[in-house]
Amino acid sequence: MIPEFPVRVSQALGNERVRRNIRRTMDGLVLKRHKAFPDEHELAVLRRRGKLIRGHALAHLPDLLEELERNCQRNGIQVHWAETAAEGNALVRDILRRHGADLVIKGKSMVSEEMGLNHYLEAQGIRAVETDLGEFILQLGDERPSHIIAPAIHKDRVEIAQRFAAHFPEYPYTEDIEGLTAIARRIMREHFGRAIAGLSGVNFAVAETGTLCLVENEGNGRLCTTAPQVHIAVCGIEKVIARLDQLPPLLTLLTRSATGQPITTYVNMISGPRREGELDGPREVHLVLLDNGRSRIHGDPQLSSTLRCIRCGACMNHCPVYSRLGGHAYGTVYPGPIGSVLEPQLQGLDRLGELADASSLCGACGEVCPVRIPLPALLRRLRAEGVRGRKGSRVVGQGSRRKPLHRLIWTLWRWVNASPNLYRGLTGLGTRLRWLMPKHLGPWTRTRSAPALAPRSLHELARSEGFRGE
Repeated sequence: MIPEFPVRVSQALGNERVRRNIRRTMDGLVLKRHKAFPDEHELAVLRRRGKLIRGHALAHLPDLLEELERNCQRNGIQVHWAETAAEGNALVRDILRRHGADLVIKGKSMVSEEMGLNHYLEAQGIRAVETDLGEFILQLGDERPSHIIAPAIHKDRVEIAQRFAAHFPEYPYTEDIEGLTAIARRIMREHFGRAIAGLSGVNFAVAETGTLCLVENEGNGRLCTTAPQVHIAVCGIEKVIARLDQLPPLLTLLTRSATGQPITTYVNMISGPRREGELDGPREVHLVLLDNGRSRIHGDPQLSSTLRCIRCGACMNHCPVYSRLGGHAYGTVYPGPIGSVLEPQLQGLDRLGELADASSLCGACGEVCPVRIPLPALLRRLRAEGVRGRKGSRVVGQGSRRKPLHRLIWTLWRWVNASPNLYRGLTGLGTRLRWLMPKHLGPWTRTRSAPALAPRSLHELARSEGFRGE
């Protein structure tokens, strides 16, 4: 059972090693992003283009998805639709079973994490091996990623070395990064040579050409999509864009915002299985398009902006809450500001509404988002809906966070504030009895001093200055 959110937060704040590792990485990523956008005007133009491209795709989502399906099928890509994560898992399982695959090599895919695919396949007797180095390290310890771009940032090289020594005693112990990478490379090479199926995510799906775009730095993604006989791509329905010429600005925004790179080492453009005369590539390509609540989000004019996200992680890198807690404290696949907005919509405010409160509302996430998602406004919206709800809202669990005691308190508060005489009487009484106020008020004073009540109320001060209310 996953501990409650306050418990996870306390555990995260108490782990100095994890906090140090995350903070060091966050500082580096923030600096790299800043250097990657030296021209503020260029950045403003790029962000506006990115917002327009993603906004246009969402405005025409049903039509673009149908166009994507037609063009993918024309290219020889088999398209499958999954309304839920369970349906997506079953589709992947059936494809693997048809080919007799007991092993699938995986490139990095947050959608597969959302589906819980690895554990599902394991229960079906199919081994899923992560080939992204960070994901590979975490899989050895059965951990979730703590960041959508750098999944193992909470680990330092000593911890990684110890984990490798425990799982691969045949290799000599080393804390050298290149040495650890070489060990992982040798182990993965065996899987690449044996697997008949590979699985990947999708960064962007181009409707115009039926092309799947996948970016990465390690080369494992290219091997997963070309070396096996079967390639399965899993993709959220929101990843579609209209035209091929819209890719360059989005790729520029993605790579610079994520890692500060002008471009990633590998940009994979997949437009079908191996054709006659080609020397590499899979014999079959499958695309699994996952909804899993995205259509419901898409139906809300304001909250649909959540789906503009290109998964760069910039909002996390600049978030003062995430940089101190790390991703595991959130208890969700998508952490940080985007996770605090997306996950409550996917799973319901009754389950994850508290994540919307895990924000200082400083606005940093909105300032750096490359596609201008108004994250602070969306957080405020979800906070309000968690308590009050909204007529016609499609958000699951609205109003669930208002407890009977809260309702009573705010009803009394409204009643007191609607009566000037009662308000003045109670504030005057409060100032005179301020010495009875306890010094410790639970979470309110755990990390700050107790508020000191003024000797006189505002009304009394105003009267002393000669103001007379009518």
